[in-house]
Amino acid sequence: MPDRSEGRPPSDETLRDELARIRRDNARLRDELVHLERERDRLRRENERLKNELDAARRAGARQAAPFSKGPAAAHPKRPGRKAGAAHGRHGQRPVPVRVDETHEAGLPPACPHCGGAVHETRVANQYQEDLPRVRPVVRRFRVHIGRCTQCHRRVQGRHPWQTSDALGAAAVQLGPQAIAWAVILNKQFGVSFGKIATLYHQRLGLTLTRGAIVRALHRTARQAAPTYAALCRTIRGSPMVVPDETGWRVNGRLHWLWAFATPDTTVYAIHAGRGFPQAAATLGAEFAGVLVRDGWAPYRQFTQAAHQTCLAHVLRRSRLLTHDHPRAPMPGAVHAILQRALALRDRRRAGAISAHGLASARGRLIAQLGTVLERTSTVPEVERFAAHLTREFSAIFSFLFDPTVDATNWRAEQALRPAVVTRKLAGGGNRSAHGARTQQILASVLRTAHQRGLDAGAIVAGLLHHQAPSVAPALLPPPQ
Repeated sequence: MPDRSEGRPPSDETLRDELARIRRDNARLRDELVHLERERDRLRRENERLKNELDAARRAGARQAAPFSKGPAAAHPKRPGRKAGAAHGRHGQRPVPVRVDETHEAGLPPACPHCGGAVHETRVANQYQEDLPRVRPVVRRFRVHIGRCTQCHRRVQGRHPWQTSDALGAAAVQLGPQAIAWAVILNKQFGVSFGKIATLYHQRLGLTLTRGAIVRALHRTARQAAPTYAALCRTIRGSPMVVPDETGWRVNGRLHWLWAFATPDTTVYAIHAGRGFPQAAATLGAEFAGVLVRDGWAPYRQFTQAAHQTCLAHVLRRSRLLTHDHPRAPMPGAVHAILQRALALRDRRRAGAISAHGLASARGRLIAQLGTVLERTSTVPEVERFAAHLTREFSAIFSFLFDPTVDATNWRAEQALRPAVVTRKLAGGGNRSAHGARTQQILASVLRTAHQRGLDAGAIVAGLLHHQAPSVAPALLPPPQ
């Protein structure tokens, strides 16, 4: 620095040196700034890459309907099967059949197969074999009597109770109700393709038919079951608790959404082009006044007349991820602990280990504790978004502790979507037409509801085909209250 103690102005040479030094420092700082900006951009790209890899790994771990890679195989895997010891579990074996259709004698050989000596019988033991009979198609011929009314002169045609159609002429050879019911179950419940169904019928059942014939039979079955589907929708709308969820679906290659609305004894599927409130209300009804057990998807909150329970499994999963990603943020861990105590309180109520007064006191403490946790602020954006989500959902977090009939999670809808996810993977993502989508939602709803109620789905489908006009299956009417 120039010496100004004597009050003289600095010389030109001193100023030039000072200016040169400032310029050098400025150039050095500019170079450092450019370097830091490049390093910042590199770290930002690296952070995005790592976040994408982490999200991909989490999605891979949560995927349904294998096959998906589970990573490299263990170098020294454990031996499969039950472990040795007294506490390895109950032995499982097939029970002895209650009915025996055939008895065959497995006699002793005339001589010992080892040494050729005489054999003396000591006892007779029983062995049972459960097998399938050889399937041979039953061909029925209906001699359809045709006449004409003597008064109005209109054509009148007879119909046998076992007939499924009045078609004659080119359409006189048809599939029977049991064959169609099998095709419905194989395709809509187990996700077997039409080509594989045709191969199975030809090779193992002796029926020759095309994929197109199966498709037309399923469409006809859906038309017969349309009133039953409408009755199931009315049952859902009048249920005290409904668990909805949705997943991606494709119709003619375009993105749609498959909705599932589940109760303890009824499930309705609906395929719509959107994922908003109008689509949910089309099945559930905009005035639904029961309890909705749902995830945090915003359109569900538009059911203003309904009571709500948010899925705790989704909240717990998100709190675990935030605790792992931001271990210094206390809020996610505190939320996780409070919700776990709430679930433990539910279990104690189910076991009858707590009184009504004790339940109310413990429930009030949990609500107050969660409110206190949510009042804290955080500098982590992800944690702040989580806190904002919980604040919006606060009134729907502990509903299951007020009403014992309300589920704490949306597991019913998640389980209802699993067969559809399998079908989606095997059927190219969905349906090829809007007609196929309608058939999908009707038949899948009938089969899933029959499964929930422990009914014979094949008998229900066959019964619908026997009716001359579309009708409601009596077994799928709303159960008595």
